[in-house]
Amino acid sequence: MSDQAGPVGHADPGSEAEAAAAGETAPVAEVPAEALAKMEDLWRRALADADNIRKRAAREASQLRAQERAAVSLAWLPVLDNLELALAHAPSAGDPLVDGLAAIRSQAIEILARLGYPRIDGENVPFDPRIHEVVSVSETDDVPPGTVLTVLRPGYGGTDTILRPAAVVVSRAVNADRG
Repeated sequence: MSDQAGPVGHADPGSEAEAAAAGETAPVAEVPAEALAKMEDLWRRALADADNIRKRAAREASQLRAQERAAVSLAWLPVLDNLELALAHAPSAGDPLVDGLAAIRSQAIEILARLGYPRIDGENVPFDPRIHEVVSVSETDDVPPGTVLTVLRPGYGGTDTILRPAAVVVSRAVNADRG
């Protein structure tokens, strides 16, 4: 009589090894369906949170880059303004030094435009408070009221990303009552 259960009712250790070699696994404890659903819900929430954090970090990095680009561009505006002053007071056109300064000025304006801040210096255009800053008002009947007559200091930017508004003189209708 052979006893395969071994002493005190335990299974023969060789039989467990044989079962594992045959590809059979020990029975896994059944996880209740509601616990499994809860774990799956937590997993999905963790994935959604990670995705939201990634998107927020990308958005904040983009905003930071735009702020830094604007800060550096704004710091260069006085240099560009001084180049324009130097050109305005240059003795004569055709001088190689004056031509070189004009080329540097043009290059600086192009770079600002590529960075998203095109030059605002149009005259005889309607006044737009998003891109223009009124410095003076002039009464005239030659143009409609609210027209930019002169640009005193050019601005840079667009209607949604303004670096500096253009300082302008705006027209106003002539009124005999004002005195």
